[in-house]
Amino acid sequence: MLTTLRNALKVKEIRKKILFTLLILFIYRLGAQITVPGVDAAALTKSSSLVSLLDTVSGGSLSNYSLFSMGVSPFITAQIVIQLLQMDIVPKFVEWSKQGEVGRRKLNQATRWLTILLAFVQSIGITAGLNYLSGSALVENLSVQTYIVLGIILTGGTMLLTWLGDQITDKGIGNGVSMIIFAGIIARLPQGVYELFNDNIINATNSERPMNIVWMVVLLVAVLFIVYWVTFVQQANRKVPIQYTRRAASGGSESYLPLKVNVSGVIPVIFASSFIITPSTILMFFQENHSQDSWYQTLSNIFSMQTTTGSIVYTVLIILFTFFYAFVQVNPEKLAENLQKQGAYIPSVWPGKETEKYFSGLLMRLSTVGSVFLGAVALLPQLAANIWGLPQSIGLGGTSLLIVVGVALETSRQLDGLMMKRQYVGFIR
Repeated sequence: MLTTLRNALKVKEIRKKILFTLLILFIYRLGAQITVPGVDAAALTKSSSLVSLLDTVSGGSLSNYSLFSMGVSPFITAQIVIQLLQMDIVPKFVEWSKQGEVGRRKLNQATRWLTILLAFVQSIGITAGLNYLSGSALVENLSVQTYIVLGIILTGGTMLLTWLGDQITDKGIGNGVSMIIFAGIIARLPQGVYELFNDNIINATNSERPMNIVWMVVLLVAVLFIVYWVTFVQQANRKVPIQYTRRAASGGSESYLPLKVNVSGVIPVIFASSFIITPSTILMFFQENHSQDSWYQTLSNIFSMQTTTGSIVYTVLIILFTFFYAFVQVNPEKLAENLQKQGAYIPSVWPGKETEKYFSGLLMRLSTVGSVFLGAVALLPQLAANIWGLPQSIGLGGTSLLIVVGVALETSRQLDGLMMKRQYVGFIR
């Protein structure tokens, strides 16, 4: 990764892309420190699982109650909803999905409008919930007008952040939304390490300190092992043999179609995090008046990352989104059609429908492995935090680690691709 980055910085075009990405991320981190007017961010001394999760994804923006407190989670949730509606639910969306670039623009526009709606609703819910948790100290004289003003400000921050992510995707390096989440997690890393060191070493008694040191060494080894495991699985792929009828048998007519074991990458984790945030945020709006009601407690238990039930629901969402996004990324029907057009086929498999069935079955098997892998990495630290009372930062560490490693690998792959493309173009010239 470091070697790739060093070589990429030597190329002017790629260096411009990297510097542009860093500039956008700097603007994002600057905005994350600007507190919304009329809000006392110091009152946010109490926390909940939702606040911890949002703070992890937004890079501490919520603890400052900044312009970017909502992060990009409303946009991701809107994307999920729009993609689900394309699956023969809304005919208009199905029609747009088949119209190529024009249809994609229309779907993106629908996603933006839905993002505005979700962001406004979530911002009101978070404001009401955090104000209740802080003992009405977050916002003085909370009224309908205040709700509307704060909702507009936070919604505007979300849309600005989404636009910044689009700029990274178009003119920078990596996927914009993923890079913003990545930057937020990395920004929180030094603080998390310091808090862990402070609690277990500095503030520990002389009798507790040796055991705490051993525990931190074990934790470091576990993190390194998980990083190695995540990197290994993320880079593993299944090579599907492909033969071409239009080439001579002696001319190297056989090649391979690589399919990643974890086809979906880290996207299901981001999707599941954003999807569980939305109902939790809406519930915060009812926290003040209905916190003792059975329906509220039941839903809070389901959509809380600090409960075993909530952790299991979160893992199930990851598994479901893994299968869903795998078939979105690799469409077996289009893949079989493209192979047939190119005069290519899989040995022992008939072209057309049989090839489509083959890829569908293969994707199901690969997604099973990928979903178990993602679910285990996300669930085990969370369960450990819930069972043994470890800090919440450790529980959310699995999610953060998956996102960081996944985004880093994808960015490295893109840089390698740009370097290879440059060498190829230079060779042709």
